[in-house]
Amino acid sequence: MNGIYYYLIAFAVIWILVAIFRERLSTHGVELNFPVIMWKTQKLRGLISRISNLSPKFWRWYMNVGVIVAFGAMIFITWTIVSTLPSVFETPSVSIVIPGVDIPGSQIYVPFVYGLIALATVLVVHEFSHGIQAIGEKIPIKSIGLLLFAIIPGAFVEPDEEKLKKAKRSSKLRVYAAGSIANVTLALIALILLSLVSAGIPQFFEEDGIAVDRIVPDSPSEGILKEGMVLQEIDNHRINDSQAYVDIVSSFSPRDNVEVKTDQGTYHITLAKNPNNESVGFFGIQANKHFELINDSWGPLPWILFELAELFQWISMLNLGIGLFNLLPIKPLDGGYMLEILLSYKLSERQYKPIVNALSMVLAMVIVFSIVAGFL
Repeated sequence: MNGIYYYLIAFAVIWILVAIFRERLSTHGVELNFPVIMWKTQKLRGLISRISNLSPKFWRWYMNVGVIVAFGAMIFITWTIVSTLPSVFETPSVSIVIPGVDIPGSQIYVPFVYGLIALATVLVVHEFSHGIQAIGEKIPIKSIGLLLFAIIPGAFVEPDEEKLKKAKRSSKLRVYAAGSIANVTLALIALILLSLVSAGIPQFFEEDGIAVDRIVPDSPSEGILKEGMVLQEIDNHRINDSQAYVDIVSSFSPRDNVEVKTDQGTYHITLAKNPNNESVGFFGIQANKHFELINDSWGPLPWILFELAELFQWISMLNLGIGLFNLLPIKPLDGGYMLEILLSYKLSERQYKPIVNALSMVLAMVIVFSIVAGFL
């Protein structure tokens, strides 16, 4: 069964249980206002305050730099999305991220467990950073919590709206920028950790072919190859490493009948058209380097390096991607509010509101078009 159905079943169960036990759950901070379920708590406000009060000067200057970075990132991500429109049907620049689910048109498959952990870091770091900066700007936090908008989960930190409206524009900019800048920072930290872990792998392992990580549903390899198989030869071309694999795979055309030799037998596959380049043959497999342990002085413990590497990879990718996306000048994203505040230095509300609203509508249409194009 497609992974999306598991999510739909889980969300349906949540909605049913909340509807049935609505009164009892309301005493624990759960609110149901269709199409939103919210759970609010005040328990973590003390933790956020303590973190903010550790070094108020650091948080302020960190986010002073962060605001500048945020506007630079806003320009970059906006240009990236708009400039890729001509090739949107080949390589969509925007895709929905659902761990464990194949998204049509997306070139990225996010593993279920690593994806959930990575998304959790995105939400926690993003919302906590908003709260930390709000406290530093003397804006009280009413509550912290989780929400479910129909079938879209999320998290939030609820500041005192009146205090936020009355705050200085520089303070508001720092609060709105805090979430995405924290995501980008975590992405860089995870990337450094990934580099350190990857540097340790050659001390214990050597590359020994290519392993099948995943079979794309409804692809030529489905029902023929299996996850975990080690590819040894493709059409009598020896696959010793990842570069040899890339070179041989890219040389085939659609409808080619290819012989694939694995550690579990030899198979024949008729290739299809590659979704991202119709002139190239498509196997429908996602493969990775296969390694052999050559230094067993630590027993099986070094194998955990691969798990850590993949985890840090997804933490970095999702924090960077979602953090940048949130800086798009689209309301209600943080980038939209930041652009309004920036324009308010020179323009009246009557002037800047229509500008931001129009830009939000245009970019939203571009994003929807990109997502739909991926499905098509």
